[in-house]
Amino acid sequence: MPVISVIMLTYNRETLVSRAIESVLAQTFSDFDFIIVDNGSSDRSGKVADEYAARDNRIKVIHRERGNIGSGRNAGLDAAKGDYITFIDDDDWTEPDFLDFLFNLAINNNADISICGSWRKIENGKIEPKYIFDELLLHDAEAAVTEIILRKHYNSATPTKLFQKQIFDKLRFSIKGKYDDIAMTYKLFANSRLTAAQGKGKYYFSRHDNNNSGAATKHQFLDPQQLNEYLSVFRERTQYISNTLPKLADLAQWSEWSYMISMVEKINRYNLTNCGEPLAFMLHELKKKYDAFLCSPWTQEFERQWIESYVS
Repeated sequence: MPVISVIMLTYNRETLVSRAIESVLAQTFSDFDFIIVDNGSSDRSGKVADEYAARDNRIKVIHRERGNIGSGRNAGLDAAKGDYITFIDDDDWTEPDFLDFLFNLAINNNADISICGSWRKIENGKIEPKYIFDELLLHDAEAAVTEIILRKHYNSATPTKLFQKQIFDKLRFSIKGKYDDIAMTYKLFANSRLTAAQGKGKYYFSRHDNNNSGAATKHQFLDPQQLNEYLSVFRERTQYISNTLPKLADLAQWSEWSYMISMVEKINRYNLTNCGEPLAFMLHELKKKYDAFLCSPWTQEFERQWIESYVS
């Protein structure tokens, strides 16, 4: 049985998927299986994966009807044989020692989850650091979830992380919605015993117009569906963390309010007239919690200025 299972979902990325596949096959750590889930592609992405599978028996390709990212990742989890799980996106790539680094980081620290740093290549070709740091961080569940919320050393993105497979025994990605990582990753950390993080840049994110994560950060294109999905995910996260890690209840609630005021500011800045319904909801919620948000120890000065401008 392989030690690590690498799971990659692909959809209509025939010009990019080879780079991702070849970066996995070039790993210095060779004891892995590679599950590629063709999520109903209408181009040659699935055929490209099949061609690589014919040359390397560590690759298994699953062809399925179009579904959301979460359901595709669940299909990969169901087929994975490794003791550890990691994810790569089909438009990204890795350093050759990506698996070696994450595996040794987990084993040497007896950690359930290990995390590396990354780089982000944006549309003009510039490469920017993303969570690059030298120190070794060892976090229990509370500290790890705190990091997920505050995003100082790592965030909710599934890539860059190696998970013991047993963490997934009772957890699966949502089969609804578009933004899977933010709805799932905090649960994995909340159910972990120890996380080891060291920000060595072993993974490369690619950001472009057709990138799902990139679209979520282009706030001038916000729409009610995206906002409502995020609001629902944040509400669920607050409730889950409050029940599972009650010491973090106040932080989780603050994070929900922080997201709201951030989106209120974006809607006003870009004059997004199509977002009236979620805007009214967020203003209503923030008005009820106005004093609590202003007095929270995590609230930043710019957030205080926003809430005073838009809510008072």
